[in-house]
Amino acid sequence: MRINISITMEIGSDMNLTGKIAVVTGASSGIGRATAKLLAKSGARVVAGARRSAELERLVAEINEADGEAIALAGDVCSEDYARARRSRGNDLWRPGYRLQKCWHTRGDGAD
Repeated sequence: MRINISITMEIGSDMNLTGKIAVVTGASSGIGRATAKLLAKSGARVVAGARRSAELERLVAEINEADGEAIALAGDVCSEDYARARRSRGNDLWRPGYRLQKCWHTRGDGAD
């Protein structure tokens, strides 16, 4: 639980992440979903990842309707191809040629 609290404190309401790309796994529910919304509210462009595409699409719609920017990328976090896709998808869309700086992995065991 301390990890979740420190994330919230690090990217609190006074944090400006405008122009940054955040990759969040486990974003379909729980802490991952809350983290994706908080990052978007702080100005980050969010690549939301999880296995459940319907939940991801709802999250992305909520973020985009609130003037944020997000895309969904459904897949299995254990897949190497999916890991490569998560890493490059946001950069390809928002910053071609830019290298990923931070990634939030919030997937829980069996909870996603």
